[in-house]
Amino acid sequence: MAATAPGELDRPRMAAAAPRATSLQRQVRWSERLAEGAIKAVALLSILSVLLILVFVGKEALPVLTSEEVHREVTTRAMFAPHAGSGFIWQPVSEDPKYNVLPLFAGTLKVTIISLLLAVPLSVLAALYVSEFAGKRAREVIKPVIELLAGVPSVVVGFFALVILSTWIQQVFGTPHRLNALVAGCGLAFAVCPIVFSVSEDSLRAVPNSYRVAALALGATRSQALLRVIVPAALPGIAAAAVLGFGRAIGETMIVLLASGNAALLDWSWGRSTRTITATIAQELGEVVVGSAHYHVLFALGALLFLSTLAVNLVGERIVRHMRASLRGSS
Repeated sequence: MAATAPGELDRPRMAAAAPRATSLQRQVRWSERLAEGAIKAVALLSILSVLLILVFVGKEALPVLTSEEVHREVTTRAMFAPHAGSGFIWQPVSEDPKYNVLPLFAGTLKVTIISLLLAVPLSVLAALYVSEFAGKRAREVIKPVIELLAGVPSVVVGFFALVILSTWIQQVFGTPHRLNALVAGCGLAFAVCPIVFSVSEDSLRAVPNSYRVAALALGATRSQALLRVIVPAALPGIAAAAVLGFGRAIGETMIVLLASGNAALLDWSWGRSTRTITATIAQELGEVVVGSAHYHVLFALGALLFLSTLAVNLVGERIVRHMRASLRGSS
């Protein structure tokens, strides 16, 4: 009886398994193509939705510049210059409507700056502690708790600022108004902290561990390695986190609507009531007459807010690129 080669016994099994492997590969390819197509469709739908929103806002805001009827009641100069005998006033519902938007821009900028001054240092310090000093068990507790703040509805944060935070701030600082820019800024800081913390912590952990080892090997202490090596290396990410926090703060509505006092005053005092652009749109757009000058001015405010946010993001992106280029050049 002739001897059988060892490989000849496996050939029938391999021949039978080949069609199964081919069909499995085809199924995997089709599932990958289907998933890729679904992701592309969702991405395109998101982009299209954003573009349609921008087109709608621009279409409704354009009559402020083009319509003669709207110009009879409001002009571009009246939006940015003081009214005769009354100064900078936002009072669209009256016998003599006044559409000066400078108090709204001032209130928005004031509240946003206060929130960033509170949120950015606290978030970056928390990110430094979690990424460099905290143990594994502490990191597993602290990081989810901070990031969980992003899931708290803004109306809940605004109600907390309205009921509790406003009273405490007035008792401690003696502010003339119970609801003011400081209360709204502190409430916004709760919403900004999770974003700045997450991005900063990811940037710090992305720094190669060889940087830490090299700094310690050269005789630097842990704090010196952190301040002179790790933080500069992660600085572009921290700057990006601050820009994202600015965009989150400037676009927030419910917190400032509940906690700012909603008084359109051109005043830089943090203890007085103020009003932001988003709060104005949310409060007045539901009751305004469609097609009126007031209606188109509110959409113009939305367009200006979008352009301001876009400009800040572009400037922030340029700053981050410059930081990265300078760090690469120095290294």
